[in-house]
Amino acid sequence: MRWLADECVSASLVRSLRADGHDVLYIAEMAPGLSDADVIDFAVTDERLLLTEDKDFGELTVRFGHSVPGLVLLRIDPADSAMQAARLKDVIARYGADLFGRYVVIEQARMRARKLRADGKA
Repeated sequence: MRWLADECVSASLVRSLRADGHDVLYIAEMAPGLSDADVIDFAVTDERLLLTEDKDFGELTVRFGHSVPGLVLLRIDPADSAMQAARLKDVIARYGADLFGRYVVIEQARMRARKLRADGKA
C-alpha cells in the first residue's frame, strides 16, 4: 500500500511498514516542518493513506472537511513501538486496500473506523 507517514510517526514504524513491502514516504525524511494542510495536499495529490499520531488531522477532516484518500490515526504511546506496529498490522490485515476511503483510529485496546464520504471527507 501507498502511505504518507507524518513526521510525528516513529522512524521504527516507518521501517516496519517498508519491511512489510509498503511504499512509504516519510515527511521527516523529505519535508520536516511541512504544515498539516500541505501534508494533506500531498497525500491527496499522490493518492496515499495518511498515517499520523496528530489528532489535528482528524479535526481537519471531520470538522473542517479537508479531503484525504484515507486517514489512520495512532493513539498508542509512541514509546511502545512494538504495540504500534502490531496494532497497525492488525488493521492492515483487516481492511487491506479498503483503508482507502476510511478514517481509522487505532488505540491499544480497540480500533474505530468510519467511512469517508465519496469526496474523501469524514
